[in-house]
Amino acid sequence: MAPSAVRMTLKTMIFASKMLEEFGFSSISPRYNEERTDIIQTMDLLSEEKLVKFCQGIQKGSPIESYVTPVPDDMPGYSHKEIMAGGTFTPGATIELSCDGPICEPYTAYMQGGLTYEYGKLGIMIAIENMLD
Repeated sequence: MAPSAVRMTLKTMIFASKMLEEFGFSSISPRYNEERTDIIQTMDLLSEEKLVKFCQGIQKGSPIESYVTPVPDDMPGYSHKEIMAGGTFTPGATIELSCDGPICEPYTAYMQGGLTYEYGKLGIMIAIENMLD
C-alpha cells in the first residue's frame, strides 16, 4: 500500500501547487513542475486571514471531522499561535491530508498527505474556494 499512498500524496501536492500558482500565489515550494524529495508542500499565503481560511477549508474537505472549524491557538513548543487542520482517520498521520501553519509573516502553510487523490483534490478545491471567498 505504501507506494500507492505516496503516489497519491505526491499527485495531490502537485495539484495544490499548480492550483495555487494559477490563483496568483508565487511563493510555493516546490512548484508543480519541480523535483520533489518529500510529501510536504509549502505556500506563503501572505495574510493571517488567508492562512486561517485555507486551513479551515482543508478541514471542511476532510473525510473525518469535516464539521470542525480549526482556529489559531497557542501550542506547546511553538513560539507563535498555530492553526492545524487534519480530518484524518489516524490522529497525527502525515500521510493523510493535513495543513498547518504559524500565525506570523509570511503566513506559510505546510500541507501534506492525501491517501487518495480524489479526496485530496476535493480538500484543496474547498480550501482555495474558502480562502478566496
